[in-house]
Amino acid sequence: MIVYVVEKMRTLKFVTLIIAAVAAAMMLVSADASAVPGTLDTGNTAWIMICTALVFIMTPGVAIFYGGLLRKQSMTSTIAQTCIIIAIMSLSWFVVGFSLAFGASGGVIGDFSQILLRGMTYSDVDGLPSMLFPMFQCAFALITAGIVVGASIERIRFGPMALFMLIWSIIVYAPMAHLVWSGGFESFGLTVLDFAGGTVVHICAATTGLALAYFLGKRSTRIVKDRPHNIPMVFLGFALLWIGWLGFNGGSGLAADGIAVNAIIVTQIAMAAAMVSWAGVQYLKTGKVGVVGMVTGGLAGLVSITPAAGYVGPAEAIVIGLVGGALCYFAVQFMRQKSGADDALDVFGVHGVGGIWGSIATGIFAIEGMAQGSGTYGLIYGGVDLFVGQIIAVVFTLVFCFAVTYAVIWIISKFMRVRMEENEEVVGADIAEHGEPAYDL
Repeated sequence: MIVYVVEKMRTLKFVTLIIAAVAAAMMLVSADASAVPGTLDTGNTAWIMICTALVFIMTPGVAIFYGGLLRKQSMTSTIAQTCIIIAIMSLSWFVVGFSLAFGASGGVIGDFSQILLRGMTYSDVDGLPSMLFPMFQCAFALITAGIVVGASIERIRFGPMALFMLIWSIIVYAPMAHLVWSGGFESFGLTVLDFAGGTVVHICAATTGLALAYFLGKRSTRIVKDRPHNIPMVFLGFALLWIGWLGFNGGSGLAADGIAVNAIIVTQIAMAAAMVSWAGVQYLKTGKVGVVGMVTGGLAGLVSITPAAGYVGPAEAIVIGLVGGALCYFAVQFMRQKSGADDALDVFGVHGVGGIWGSIATGIFAIEGMAQGSGTYGLIYGGVDLFVGQIIAVVFTLVFCFAVTYAVIWIISKFMRVRMEENEEVVGADIAEHGEPAYDL
């Protein structure tokens, strides 16, 4: 009885200390609500708020998409990992991630000047409430982490994945966002463009997933692979991603203007072109066209156009989509048959290769004067600096994200069991990890 009381007192003391620490932090770094409001652009503000919601819905959408592609015994675990990622990445982002990504300009990483959104207000900064940008960018951080899940699913345990994501959000995602979107690469003399996340989101997530897949090894041969348990769910998840992508790309110019309209149009065009090219290659190779193939092709097109959406027109978007769809089809086949990695849901084949192609295509096709007059242009217009900068950014992202990811998960494995045991894999993480089957039929 005495031991029980002592333990309860210790728990109460610990909780009290945590509450006191959070309260003190809030007093020290609270947002400046007393700032004098500026001239708010209500049209731009409303548009970015809508785009924020659209991008956010992509993360639950990717859980549905991934879950439908897997065995029914993995549906709950896919949702569970997505939920904990949303929670961890949101807290990490608002506490320190945003400041490390955007708290200063130039260099490899930001600073702590905007920890817990210090100095952020609801008043005007260039027509938008300054608090809106961190929320918009939080949705990008969430979907980046959500994509990672697909490569290591059905093997990695819930706890280690949660811890990994907390560390990864600070030492991998935040530096990538800073280098690309807060003048990091520019401070090193590189010209790099990434309108909505070809390197920051897709290559980063795919390379992270690939490193996890190599570290974890292949799934048990007793698990049935490549057989979606619910194709309508796959399509529903893709539809949510598709809709969300219009905000993903359409809002990345931070204004309701012509660039936003162009970004939405080229996004739709590239998606359609890639769906057609994937379907055509699949038919030539197998004599059939499947629903999963078509939606995967569409996804490849969305990924490919993302870094270029604010810098190219409809004609360039068709080329980017056609090449992206076919290229990702062959990349998926190579990854499955030759790579030696069990990338469960073809994350690198689609997001990695699609992101690489899209980033390089930006260096080839970017039109001078687009995206608020960026003053840069692609290789076909003589823009060698941008083309070289894009390649360097791609190579850096691949090396940095793979190396740091592998190091982090290796360290975690030294004090936590990272991989599920074979019998747990066969039973399925829904029961083994969460005790909740997705279906009670």
